Amino acid sequence: MNMYDIILKKRNGQILSKEEINHFVTGFTDGSIPDYQASAFMMALFFQKMNEEETVYLTEAMMNSGDVLDLSQIEGIKVDKHSTGGVGDTTTLVLGPMVAAAGAPVAKMSGRGLGHTGGTVDKLESFPGFSVEITNDEFIKNVNEIKLSVSAQTGDLAPADKKIYALRDVTATVDNMSLIASSIMSKKLASGADAIVLDVKTGSGAFMKELDDSFELAKIMVNIGNNMGRETVAVISNMDQPLGNMIGNILEVKEAIETLQGKGPEDLYELCLSLGAQMLILSKVAKDEEEAREKLEEVVNNGSALEIFKEFITRQGGNGDLIDHPDLFPKAKYIVEVKATNDGYIEHIEADEVGMSALELGAGRQTKDSVIDLSVGIELIKKVGDQVNIGDTIAIIHSNDEDKTKRSIERLLKAYSFSDEKIPSSKLIYGIVNKDGDFR
Repeated sequence: MNMYDIILKKRNGQILSKEEINHFVTGFTDGSIPDYQASAFMMALFFQKMNEEETVYLTEAMMNSGDVLDLSQIEGIKVDKHSTGGVGDTTTLVLGPMVAAAGAPVAKMSGRGLGHTGGTVDKLESFPGFSVEITNDEFIKNVNEIKLSVSAQTGDLAPADKKIYALRDVTATVDNMSLIASSIMSKKLASGADAIVLDVKTGSGAFMKELDDSFELAKIMVNIGNNMGRETVAVISNMDQPLGNMIGNILEVKEAIETLQGKGPEDLYELCLSLGAQMLILSKVAKDEEEAREKLEEVVNNGSALEIFKEFITRQGGNGDLIDHPDLFPKAKYIVEVKATNDGYIEHIEADEVGMSALELGAGRQTKDSVIDLSVGIELIKKVGDQVNIGDTIAIIHSNDEDKTKRSIERLLKAYSFSDEKIPSSKLIYGIVNKDGDFR
């Protein structure tokens, strides 16, 4: 078996065997297959595409290229959640404690963010002392005792994916459904969960801008998970405007606390209920969506979800007292109101532009070496459908630099568009994809 024949076979539109795909993944990961052959292979895959079986084989080979975590010592059906990313996406901080308090074990591997704001780990590190660098024994102990723990992704988790993605990034082969799905699922499957709920975003702030593309990606990922013995469900959610009202690390942590207190924004809470319901069903804690939502609402109303959040932060070295006193978090130096430049109804908020406005302030990373300013960000006062007059406050900038503030405001104002007519509310959840099909 040699790489030339495999490239030729796929270039001609033929179906690759499991052995041929394994040969490529193993050889490219260990360096025996050179970049020029791997580039040619990626381009052949890009144009000729992969069928369901090939996509599963590629995912499995990438998953097995490094560590595959054994979480069998954790009691119960371990369920994980993955989001394809967005702006103001604070769901993990709310969802983890809710699902854990309702009785399902949440054993989560998370990473740092490269983009608009920090990732889950960066947000959690807003709590002084908090660490995801815990031992496997500590991780398992925490999940068994309080049903929740978050650990850093190991560098040995699906190393083939990291190497293949770096190549795709410079060879214009990123935008292929099978390659995208394999990349996401190889890491998720290697993380050791028994069941997976995928939050597939769609809209201006999402990787997938079009709804049909989001459903297609969801179907492929659900198929991969179920074919590899992990019950998998995908929820298609709206990211045509930022989720919730806060964009920025400490701001999002505060919003998560408010949501766990039952006082958060409606869209963030509803999305957490929808995702959490699927997690409880997959973990066999609830028999259907109605029962699952009741359990989740109960743990918010009785305060047990917030208590789990505090215990989780404390166990991993963080200052859990900040949950009771969020005003003690560091604050930005400048608090600047952004005023509406039009009368009418807010028709659209370009989510990507809001994210880039937060990045201007230092809320995220432009490179892997960038240092995040945890206290800066944007607070949305008005969202799509709200009526405003010229001069009304539509957002508040939290900044530590006057020049960055000016650039952020200029960019943020370009994200808003207005209409003279009232705007109908858009769907938050477009549908659910499971092994039996999709429901719009």
